[in-house]
Amino acid sequence: MASSPCGSGNFDSGLEIKTRSVEQTLVPLVSQITTLINHKDKPKKSERTQQAIQRVGQAVSVAVGRFVGVGEAIAVENEELKEEMGMACFEARRAGDAIAKLTDVGMPVAPLVDGRKTVFSNRTGMVKAARMLLSSVTKVLVLADRIVIKQIINSRNKVLVTLEQLERVSTFQEFVQIFSQFGNQMVEFAHLTGDRQNDLKDENKKARMAAARAVLEKCTMMLLTASKTCLRHPDCESARINKDAVFHRMRFALEQVMEIVTDARPCGETKVLPLSIYTGIKDFKCNVEGLHEGLYSLPQQALSDQLEAVVERTEDFTDSAYTSHEHRESILQLCQLARQDTDQLIVAWREALSLNAKEATEEMELSILKTCQSVHELRRELHKVAVGRAADLLKLHAEHLPLRALKASGGEGNLEAVAEYARTLGEQKEQLMETCRLLCHVSGTEPLEITCMHAEETFHVTVPQIISAAQTLALHPSSKIAKENLDVFCEAWESQLCDMGVLLREINDVFEGRRGDKRAYLSLPRPGKHSANLKMVKAVKLDTELMDEEKVVVLSEMEKLMGLCQQLQMGVRTPAQGKTATFQKVDSSIQNTRAIMTVVIYLLPVCNKLVRKYKSERSSLDSPQSWRDRQSSTPIKDGALNGKNSNGFGVKSLEKHMANLTFLESK
Repeated sequence: MASSPCGSGNFDSGLEIKTRSVEQTLVPLVSQITTLINHKDKPKKSERTQQAIQRVGQAVSVAVGRFVGVGEAIAVENEELKEEMGMACFEARRAGDAIAKLTDVGMPVAPLVDGRKTVFSNRTGMVKAARMLLSSVTKVLVLADRIVIKQIINSRNKVLVTLEQLERVSTFQEFVQIFSQFGNQMVEFAHLTGDRQNDLKDENKKARMAAARAVLEKCTMMLLTASKTCLRHPDCESARINKDAVFHRMRFALEQVMEIVTDARPCGETKVLPLSIYTGIKDFKCNVEGLHEGLYSLPQQALSDQLEAVVERTEDFTDSAYTSHEHRESILQLCQLARQDTDQLIVAWREALSLNAKEATEEMELSILKTCQSVHELRRELHKVAVGRAADLLKLHAEHLPLRALKASGGEGNLEAVAEYARTLGEQKEQLMETCRLLCHVSGTEPLEITCMHAEETFHVTVPQIISAAQTLALHPSSKIAKENLDVFCEAWESQLCDMGVLLREINDVFEGRRGDKRAYLSLPRPGKHSANLKMVKAVKLDTELMDEEKVVVLSEMEKLMGLCQQLQMGVRTPAQGKTATFQKVDSSIQNTRAIMTVVIYLLPVCNKLVRKYKSERSSLDSPQSWRDRQSSTPIKDGALNGKNSNGFGVKSLEKHMANLTFLESK
């Protein structure tokens, strides 16, 4: 259960607030009510102050009236919430009216000793009205949030039904018809879950949602080409295996989204992250530094056990065949130094206790500093090893040589060569998976740990899919559909390597203290059409701004732009020998540059639009009518279907493949 928003200890809604949009919507209301109550502590007020307070009270009442109007409209459209929403709206309106009356200068008030009047002398009445208002407004917002959850569930159910139909199709014509419907449903689901992801308060849930949506994005295109290949070669076992794996991943990702949205897990189990070295060192340092304040905060043996748990996890680094001898020795030496400093700290601690000291002695203070420094150096060395290995691997595999060899071997129908290069790709997969585990240890935040685990899982499951697609092509080397299918899976692998580069940069930013909060907040539903993007904007807030969809697009496209730039830099820096390699390098650079320019060209008008909107919104307040007009359009438009909206699951490529469906070769 969450206490009242914005850290105000005076108000408790008794309702759990899980999204930033609900929390941020309450910020101005708390601020204005706090202003009103605080002024009661000043018994003497000038006429000017009284009029200002009256204006605040009236503004609260008017804003609440608009807010309630939206809530009542939502209640009309959602019968299951009508009674609860209606009661909450009634309470909010009554509380808003009470605040307006209590701040009305014209109301009869008791005179002070000096004969001057005071506004809302009944402080108890003001506090009561404020509590009722905050409680009822919070309830309206939380009830509205249920609609968002309901719509995501309904959208997911539609996707699942269509997914089952796609899995059973036996004719190409039937597949084209059903997949067109499936594509539209996935676009809607992408918008709903994208807004929800941005709005979640829990950063771990946000990271899990991002991981699940990334799977759905890649699998949407995989499903298209894998299904086409199965229809073209119905007796091919490798094609069937390839297709079944895609359907399985999509269903698993859909269930993950539902777990996050509904806060439910199978059999009531709780998702617990494996303890990383970073987390272990952080907890250890916290306990060590806690000795400054109290010598009896924890048992002495607990400190040693905690350090040994950290040292044990460093075996992931020292036992790796890919860790150099120098790095292994350095890690072992730093572990031993941390043990020695901890032992010295415990000795000084025992001496302080024997002297009945109430606080840490000078010797103990020095030992605390040395212990914290030694584990910090250990963490720095582990970070250096993990990040260095990841960077080296990304450079090594920037040319994607095993993928090219697999494509060539499959196109030649050479199954033996496919098997050989599949083993090479498998070795590359093992290296990347181990590197992801090392990065998880030093990531620095739990959301990044989740992203590292997602990367590891993606590398693990993608390689068998690439191999089955290559085997299918080798069995049918003249099949354009099989070649297209292999290309899609190889692109997914290359994309994951690019994502790993972005992840590497974020881990470095956290380690060096450069990470900032760049996320936007979206979410609540509006009356009228709200089948896709669900927001509550100015009319249901008092006087702050939540983010528009365009701002989210800009942030997402900027992330994409940074990834593309990094990919271009890596490609340019990689040496090429021979004419063929040089040509491929130049061609790759041209393609990356085109992709960068495409994003930039798209971003410029969006940014310009945001600047104009910002200037216009600064000049005037929105009325409920203008708010409705601006929000009446659904975000699932041509731009979204063309892949321009970042919440879509790569639907630009999907549209391209849809156009090619009619070109299925007859041979």
